[in-house]
Amino acid sequence: MCGTLGPVPDVERPLSDLEVFVTAAQDIGPTARALRTLELIQANPGVTAQRIADELEVSERAARRCVTVLRDAGIAIESVRGPYGGYRMGRGLRLPPLVFTGGEALGLVMAVLDGHHDAADRADPAGSALAKIVRALPEPVAAAAEVVRQSTTAAPDRAAARPDAGTTTTLVQAVQRHRVVHLDYRSEAGRAWTAQVQAWAVVVRHGRWYLLGRSTSDSGTLRAYRIDRVQQVTVTDETFVPPADLDPVGLLEEHLAVGWEYRVEVDIDAPLEKVRRVLPRSLGRLTAVDDLRCHLSATTGNPYWYAEQLAVLPSPFTVVDGPELRAAVRDLGARFLAAGGGERHRA
Repeated sequence: MCGTLGPVPDVERPLSDLEVFVTAAQDIGPTARALRTLELIQANPGVTAQRIADELEVSERAARRCVTVLRDAGIAIESVRGPYGGYRMGRGLRLPPLVFTGGEALGLVMAVLDGHHDAADRADPAGSALAKIVRALPEPVAAAAEVVRQSTTAAPDRAAARPDAGTTTTLVQAVQRHRVVHLDYRSEAGRAWTAQVQAWAVVVRHGRWYLLGRSTSDSGTLRAYRIDRVQQVTVTDETFVPPADLDPVGLLEEHLAVGWEYRVEVDIDAPLEKVRRVLPRSLGRLTAVDDLRCHLSATTGNPYWYAEQLAVLPSPFTVVDGPELRAAVRDLGARFLAAGGGERHRA
């Protein structure tokens, strides 16, 4: 059987949102070239004017004019001279245009909602920022993101404590510049004090923000400060050299129970390894007494909360020092006895 072979028609690939936008703008000329220039600089830091010109099929002079157009629009673009120079995105107050896929946009919305449960509130700073991003997205992507944003209800994390954004920013900048800071601090129990601290790291743990550093006003003790309890912070001109092998998360968990008002000294009738499986290391320092017993040493700003944590121990224990903790354990024990049908507890 004979026949005539004709050309096989090409199957067109759907264009991305950016390709559609740039293609539609090609007739405009300067606008399309400026957008394409921005895309090239974002994707290729250090790209040269000649490379931009080749991609746009224009002269090198015209490529430089495209960069000038972007700068005039408030987009920060830096240039470096020399054989290895070129253009790269700088940092400025105006965010350059961003392009998200549908999956990226939804992932961003979900991440913000998961970490910041007021993100659906346009009056909240995070909610306001998220709304601006959603408004800038292409309509199909924005619609899906807005549905997730408006219809998702996040259960509040009662243990989370969000600090003041200005205070947090100041501390983060102090960490980056290796500066000593002066803190006005108030504990959970209400006691206020001041401290000079080498700002080593800012750590987020279970919805709480901490400043980790060495207190130069307290014999060089390594301390962890809840940032939401910092009343005021002042960055000094004094600098320091942070530890080269700094493990912020590990050190934070080891020192969360250091430097608070109330002593904790507890003997536990169980081997060290068994206790470590049930007590987080953030509760204090565990040491072996012998093969069958261990000792817990710490401090706390809330003795009753600490007594509640000790209640998970599967073995007998004795509070050997810390009158406030001892009283809290007795009160909690009386409550448990009453709940089990013993004598009714009276607060």
